Amino acid sequence: MKTRLTLPALLSAGLLALTVLILGAANPEPPFGATPEPPPQPPKPLAPHVPVTWKAGFARATITPEKLIWMSGYAARKKPAEGKVQDLFAKAMALEDETGGRFVFVTLDLIGVPQGLRWRVAKRAEEQFQLPPERLLLNASHTHSGPEPWRRAEPPTEEQLESQKTRDSWEYTRDLEEKMVAIIGDAIGRLEAARITFGHARCGFAMNRRRDYSLPEGHPNANKAPNPDGPVDHAVPALRIEAPDGALKGVLFGYACHNTSLGFQNYCGDYAGYAQEYLEANREGFQAMFLMGCAGDQNPYPRRSGVVPGVTDLELAMQHGRSLANAVEMALTVNPRGVGGEIVAGYEEIDLVYADPKKPNHPYPVQVVRFGKDVTLVALGSEVVVDYSLRFKKELAGEADVWVAAYSNDYTGYVPSLRVLKEGGYEAAAGHAEDVEDRIASKVRDLYEKTARP
Repeated sequence: MKTRLTLPALLSAGLLALTVLILGAANPEPPFGATPEPPPQPPKPLAPHVPVTWKAGFARATITPEKLIWMSGYAARKKPAEGKVQDLFAKAMALEDETGGRFVFVTLDLIGVPQGLRWRVAKRAEEQFQLPPERLLLNASHTHSGPEPWRRAEPPTEEQLESQKTRDSWEYTRDLEEKMVAIIGDAIGRLEAARITFGHARCGFAMNRRRDYSLPEGHPNANKAPNPDGPVDHAVPALRIEAPDGALKGVLFGYACHNTSLGFQNYCGDYAGYAQEYLEANREGFQAMFLMGCAGDQNPYPRRSGVVPGVTDLELAMQHGRSLANAVEMALTVNPRGVGGEIVAGYEEIDLVYADPKKPNHPYPVQVVRFGKDVTLVALGSEVVVDYSLRFKKELAGEADVWVAAYSNDYTGYVPSLRVLKEGGYEAAAGHAEDVEDRIASKVRDLYEKTARP
């Protein structure tokens, strides 16, 4: 007797075969002898011995200009941007300690933080979110592949606004201000229980770009720059923020090196932008934030197209970004130190004096932030040379790890150390008085003592 296959039976058999095929493709058997991949595991705390005493919240906004406007960083530019290679971001991280004290970091893929912008954002954050000005830190990555913000404290005049370049810069800065205030509020509104640890690693592509002024005239290397033996700060400090179950939520990391791998006319975060992009890849709900260090006399090497045969400046930026991301990964996982206690912050503006008495003094911001007895962060304005970082790490050394950032809360140009001022050169061209370093160091020490707790 022959079995007759009905249409429903054929359809059922076909559906079964298709299901088996799909399941097999989705879950292929490993080759004979291969070790099967283990199923994904739930997150585990990196440092379960560290108590969950913090709250943390994150937010971000894209700040890539919507149109092609003039870029900042290189005075030789003769035209606006030509395109975009990578988006630029403003990112916020709000922290709350066990006493209810809050602090907010905002990092920007920009050349700097104009002081007027700092003043306006801090004022609005205090009014809207009850965040005292000393508990807000604004830091720029110093990318030279971003837009030119409006740098003056006062708005442009009607006459100045007749320039398209000025109009674009002012419109961009006004929009940027709104986004910064919004993400500060969003980060505070997203505060959730967290554990914080601190670690650090090293990364070696930064090099001192000044020549060796100790060499006598006539020495074959007297006028050669960069100087591979010059002072550098290769440290990569990192604050790791994780949820109580161990899920990684964010990292704030730093490095001291100009963001100048690139020389093109496209928007891009340069090496710092790529380091953040690589760290965030394949990590859902995770935010990486870059805090620029004392990079006034530090450049990435190699840099620019043509220096390495067959390698473009974009490829170099990506390579440096990968190197920095690898260092951060190490800092996140090797010998983490628990961070606890109370956040205490101090912020004051001091007068920086110039050698020319006709040049007005500049109100210069100095900020010190203590995370209990575990981490002390010094944040200085503008383009500070590396001597400051090396000095404060030595002078403030103790129980707490010391982290020194620059390009924070202000952007007016280079701030030399006394050594650099006496040597002269590009970083000393602003003409500061010889007490510039002592004035800053004195205020750092003052705020360090004022923020001390028993």
